[in-house]
Formats: sequence, structure tokens, C-alpha cells
Amino acid sequence: MVTSLEQAARMRKRGQINIVLKKQTEDEALLSHQESDLLEKPEHTTYKQIQEELNEFIGLSSIKQFMKEIYAWLYLNQRRQEEGLKTGKQVFHMVFKGNPGTGKTTVARLIAKLFKDMGVLEKGHLIEAERADLVGEYIGHTAQKTRELVQKSLGGILFVDEAYSLARGGEKDFGKEAIDTLVKAMEDQQHSFVLILAGYPKEMDRFLKLNPGLPSRFPMKITFPNYTVEELTNMARKMIKEREYQLDARAETTLQDLLRHSKEKEEEHFSNGRFIRNLLERAIRAQAVRLLEEGNYEKEELLTIKGVDISKAYYHPDVKLE
Repeated sequence: MVTSLEQAARMRKRGQINIVLKKQTEDEALLSHQESDLLEKPEHTTYKQIQEELNEFIGLSSIKQFMKEIYAWLYLNQRRQEEGLKTGKQVFHMVFKGNPGTGKTTVARLIAKLFKDMGVLEKGHLIEAERADLVGEYIGHTAQKTRELVQKSLGGILFVDEAYSLARGGEKDFGKEAIDTLVKAMEDQQHSFVLILAGYPKEMDRFLKLNPGLPSRFPMKITFPNYTVEELTNMARKMIKEREYQLDARAETTLQDLLRHSKEKEEEHFSNGRFIRNLLERAIRAQAVRLLEEGNYEKEELLTIKGVDISKAYYHPDVKLE
């Protein structure tokens, strides 16, 4: 039976959205088709554009459902307002938990676009930041830097990657000052910008536990799962096709074996899309060296990445894949 995403249960515990996946029955599939037809109407153009951009990406099934949920809430709030019903302003600060290359920054950009189009944010721009952009070198400098960054983010989203690094230095570290300044800004200007803290899942969980007041300030905590081997293989096929190359059968088998090995070895910090991109770029260079040494420049050979190219790229002694 074909499996697909359905919002089977939506539970809110400490403000976190939990998305459950299950198999789709024939009746549910029919309802899903009817929903798709409804979303083709002109008033849903904003959602359709976001959906089309997301559909360009392999996987991200639960994230696509999350985006639909956010759009539905915003759209129905507009309809309630038109009917003279009460509409509440929701706080949209979020935590993104996931390994590198799982789509966190991409989704943040799309959320910024959605919020602008739906009137939640005035500008809809995305400011990316990390510890060095927030933490200063002396007392008072950190608060100043952080406030300036928040100011630049007004009307848009402030996306802080590896946010857990702000708590690494302990009580006397200036990172704590950055956290305190961000918390104050979230309270004072909670509807003027959206703060998204992102990072590895376990590190983000530990980070949130360090400050008892933090978890409740982020009503949406989204987990970006690692890609499966099949999804990563599809990603590789797409990337390689865009570069006008192709993988032969041995290359695909080798790639899948290496992906399984790497995922098992580094599951907690596996770099997903970044791993695939770096591996393929190195394989292309390995193919170039091989063909140069063979003196073989036939079109089919120029197009084809072989298993030996993938292996050489992965086991290169001087460069670590990240």
C-alpha cells in the first residue's frame, strides 16, 4: 500500500506540535484529493506558491504538512475576522531541531515569505545569525550587538543557527547575555518579528532545559528528520542531472552502500544534503582525473560517474566529508 502523510493526531504538550505519520486509507486518499482541489482556488494562491517551492525538495513530508497547518490557521483567522468573530494573535517564535542539510534554513525562508504574504510580517526578510553575530567581547557589547540584530530583523525573521552555542560558556560567558536580550525582545516585540533558534536535536534539547523560561516562549518546536537512504539517492540523482552527469548502476549501488555506512556511523550529526553535495562534487573531480589519465573523452564517458569515482571521493585520505 502506498504510504503518505496525514495529520493523524495533533497533540500540544508544552507548546510543541507533534506530527504522527500513518498509512492512508482509500477514503482518506479521496478526502486528500478533494482538499487539493479546494486549494486550487485563486484565494489560495499564496499557499500554492509555497507548496510548489517545497515540492521541489526531496522528502520533508512532515514539514510540508506543518506549512499547510500554519497557512490554514492564518487563512481561517482572516475568514473569522470577516465574519466578525474573535481572532487571536499567535506567537510564532520557533525551534528547529535537525542535522545540517535537512532543510531548516530553506523552510525558514519560505515561512518568512508566507508570513509576509499573509500579513503577519511587514517585510518578510530573513536575517541569518550565529554566535559570533550576537556575542560581544566585553560587558554590554553583547546586548548592543543582539539588539541591533533584532532591529534589523523587525518585520521579518531572525534565524539563529547552532543556537545552543550561546550557552556553552556557562554563567560568566557573554552568550547568556545574548539569550537574556533575545528573551526580552521576544516579549517587547513579540508580534514585530519571529525568532527561530536552530541546531542539532540533542544539543537544542539540552539548551532549552538550561533556561526554564525558554521552552514556553517557543510554541512551535519542529523536528527535521534525517533523510532516508532512498531520499538521499533521489537527491543525488537530481543534483547530478542538474550538472549534466549521470550515475551508472554500479555508482548508485556504491552510493547507497556508503550512505548506509555513514548514516549508521554518524546518525546524530549526519550532514544529509550537504554530505551528498560534497560527495558528488568530489566524485566529479575524481571522474575528471580518471578520464584525463585514460585519455577517454567520449560523450558517454564525459556524462557518466562510475562507482570507482564515488569510492575515491568518499575514501579520499586528505579531505573529510562534512
